Amino acid sequence: MTGIPSVSLECLPQLASALTAAERGWPVIPLHPASKRPAGHAERACPGTGRCAGGHRTPEERATTDPALIHAAWAHRPYNVGIATGPAGLLVVDLDVCKPEEPKGAPDGATSLAALCERTRQTVPETYRVRTARGGEHLYFTAPAGVRLKNSANRLGPHIDTRAWGGYVVAPGSATPDGAYEVAHDAPVAELPSWLGELLTEPHRAAPAPVRVHDGTLAARTALDRECAVIAAASEGGPNGRNNTLHRSACKVARFVAWGDIPRHVVEQAIQGAGEATGLPPAECRTTIRSAMDWVIAHATPREAA
Repeated sequence: MTGIPSVSLECLPQLASALTAAERGWPVIPLHPASKRPAGHAERACPGTGRCAGGHRTPEERATTDPALIHAAWAHRPYNVGIATGPAGLLVVDLDVCKPEEPKGAPDGATSLAALCERTRQTVPETYRVRTARGGEHLYFTAPAGVRLKNSANRLGPHIDTRAWGGYVVAPGSATPDGAYEVAHDAPVAELPSWLGELLTEPHRAAPAPVRVHDGTLAARTALDRECAVIAAASEGGPNGRNNTLHRSACKVARFVAWGDIPRHVVEQAIQGAGEATGLPPAECRTTIRSAMDWVIAHATPREAA
């Protein structure tokens, strides 16, 4: 075991989780302890030096299955474990639970998936499942060969997201203040059903669908639609990259929130979906949007008279 650092006892569960994933061929990244956020810097804060001298390296690009690198990363700090779904050859269906502020009776991810199966007269095969910290589920599938599937948000139904290229999922053995991630069904990972693959590969980004917001003034709704389309067209990195574009667009629409023209939660939900559709991690989207909204609302000037 020469060359492998000693490991703090509090790090052993997370280290074991990371090594187990790596043994399956699933590259892993460290997430902040008790968090779902990658331990590395965000794209908009990239220094452009060191490992990023040739351009920002995303968590997906930093993911590894190398046991020595994993031991070094998890030796002294109990990082949570993220699985880079694209390099792992996985597509994970994320069935989320409803948020406390949602109307009573709103469908959660499991209900939406059941409704989708009934509507299409299809079934979902038995597969490896992980129970999430808030009570949802991750359904693991092997991605189809020759197709580079990306993340999606609510494309299959309310509270159904998917993680593939450009994304990651929190591995079992990790925990957040909401609870632990645990294996719910330790079955072999099934192939992604072809019918789900077809729904996820239908043309979608070429002409982004309108957000169809019903709350707010016409000007606010138009601005939100426009900025969601701008976000959807963002590229990987640079000054016009995904995160920078997300931040700028959120700032532009936030002024309408400050003026009382549109509810904040409506804007945040629409922009969150647009950001995740580009492949940005959900937590990074939420942090960026919240930062932009808070700053603009706190510093917005009164609307000029027409």
